[in-house]
Amino acid sequence: QVQLVESGGGLVQAGGSLRLSCAASGRTFTTAAMGWFRQAPGKEREFVAAISWNGGSTYYADSVKGRFTISRDNAKSTVYLQMNTLNPEDTAVYYCAADPGFGLKVGAGYYDYWGQGTQVTVSS
Repeated sequence: QVQLVESGGGLVQAGGSLRLSCAASGRTFTTAAMGWFRQAPGKEREFVAAISWNGGSTYYADSVKGRFTISRDNAKSTVYLQMNTLNPEDTAVYYCAADPGFGLKVGAGYYDYWGQGTQVTVSS
């Protein structure tokens, strides 16, 4: 079992930055791949980024590549999403999720555990 709590969301102007955090509890965090997803109003939840259990591999959606960075600190049981050069299209509720399986996956269905989400709003 893994419990996840996101924080760090808020209101930022276009071009600004935010860092999201996802604090995890539970034994399987250190062996789980972690992902960030987002859901904008009226849209389906979409993949943003994923990181392997040891941080050695990462994968990004094309829409955020070069602007967002996913990282993790297993000693602190926390995964991060550094978001730079934000634009209004990044406005969404951001969720972190844990996948106890192997490999990095973009499909939300592979992730067994989810946080409650944190709102990110980017004003133009």
